[in-house]
Amino acid sequence: MKGCPYDNAVAEAMFKVFKTEFANGAHFSSLEQLALELDDYVHWFNNIRIHGTLGYLTPVEFKQQTL
Repeated sequence: MKGCPYDNAVAEAMFKVFKTEFANGAHFSSLEQLALELDDYVHWFNNIRIHGTLGYLTPVEFKQQTL
């Protein structure tokens, strides 16, 4: 339903994590710097950062286990 955050809880939680860990307080001198740092953050989030809801695995490790 439009405007109901519970319908999209996973995306809302991800936006909170993104804002808390990456965007809040960040200043970028150029679009290229933003793109580079965002790429680094996404790589870190998916390949290095462990997630409690995934059994303390990274998303990449969790996906490899479920295949």
